[in-house]
Amino acid sequence: MTQDEPRDDESTQPLAAAPLGPPPATPPATPAEPPAAPPAAPPVAPPAGPPAGPRPPSWLPPTVQSPPHRWAGLPPGAPYAGQQQPFGPSFGPPSGPPPGHLAPRGRVPGWLWPVVCVLALTLGLVGGALGGLAYDQLSEDEPGTVSSGLAGVDTVSEAPLSADNGSIEAVAARLLPSTVQISAEYEGQRGGATGSGFVLDRQGHVITNNHVVADADEADGPIQIVDQDGNRYPATVVGRSPVYDLAVLYSPKAKGLTPAALGASQELRVGEGVVAIGSPLGLSSTVTAGIVSALHRPVTTGDAGNDSSYINAVQTDAAINPGNSGGPLVNLRGQVVGVNSAIATTGGGIGGESGNIGVGFAIPIEQVRVTADQILRTGEAKYPVIGAQVQTGQNDGNGAEIDEVMPDTPAERGGLRKGDVIIEVEGERVTDGIALIVAIRTHQPGETVEFTILRDGQERTISLTLGAETG
Repeated sequence: MTQDEPRDDESTQPLAAAPLGPPPATPPATPAEPPAAPPAAPPVAPPAGPPAGPRPPSWLPPTVQSPPHRWAGLPPGAPYAGQQQPFGPSFGPPSGPPPGHLAPRGRVPGWLWPVVCVLALTLGLVGGALGGLAYDQLSEDEPGTVSSGLAGVDTVSEAPLSADNGSIEAVAARLLPSTVQISAEYEGQRGGATGSGFVLDRQGHVITNNHVVADADEADGPIQIVDQDGNRYPATVVGRSPVYDLAVLYSPKAKGLTPAALGASQELRVGEGVVAIGSPLGLSSTVTAGIVSALHRPVTTGDAGNDSSYINAVQTDAAINPGNSGGPLVNLRGQVVGVNSAIATTGGGIGGESGNIGVGFAIPIEQVRVTADQILRTGEAKYPVIGAQVQTGQNDGNGAEIDEVMPDTPAERGGLRKGDVIIEVEGERVTDGIALIVAIRTHQPGETVEFTILRDGQERTISLTLGAETG
């Protein structure tokens, strides 16, 4: 077991990309990905439900059963619905802004950097270290080229829509040309996975979820992106991050597509309007709207291992279904503030998978910037670790207890011991193991982070310099 990995007894399964179908949902969380070639007339029936047997999210009280999280993708062979691979992501109560959110001027906010690895703080995301590169927030008033922290890549966009005049119609008109459907075929199989994505730049790079293209990439299967007009472009995977559930694709023939404007999720407020765009159930260019339901929601999907994704998610009630995975979550200024990745479902439904119930999760755009930059620079990503193991199945809300400290790691060098209970990271409360992993991942490798712990009933503070793992 690598350092910073969650214990095997923890129930966490990654949201699965739908083989030509939708991914898992939340409370069964499901990635949003529809089938590669949906029938001309989709059946009037609810999408299939999450796989059987997902465990309830660990943050809920023992008396409350939580639905499993799923990716929003479609299964193979199913026109608009199908059996998804079971997974049991968990999520926790929203917390305050991630560590580093209130960083002083001149310092790169820690939460912009991928981090973490707890309990197998080895849960990592794929992305290369940014090395102190901060992103420039998209101008709210003037058009132009904005440095996105992407190596050698700038996102060019028009001025955002004015906040008071923003409308769903205007947002749709602005973002639909930048949103694509993704078809990823599994070699040797009749089906594949379908999902969504958005154009990152004018060089032909597209952002999507790792679970949308992982199987096709590993099987050497063909991947295509489909624009708003139905034009298909062959694409290859530049790099993937299973931990952050992100992937960057490249299609030289798609250089003429319009890049999406990138915003800032840290400026979102609970209750403000957002729009989700993608290809739910294979229905391309679909627009749904809702509000921001919660911020900084710790969500985990996947198995308790290296393929687990721990996300400091934006929660929304905008309708997200299998096939939406990888598509943009947009504010009313027409700026992408997140990547739709998972949904909670109640189970049941035709085909064994349930559709939207108003609980969807998106990866914050800041994390997307960081991971995309790392992938474009090196083809891989790095995430922070401390070199300790914690349990992610306990949910008493009293902190994260250290089960083991690995030798010659940041945790050992910093004085962390087995039995210590971490209750805060950089002043932000930690309720359990999942919250700890998410909190660590909001920092960057090499950064010195302050942890508040309980030892023998006494509260004390220790500082650890985060290590790095590739994942």
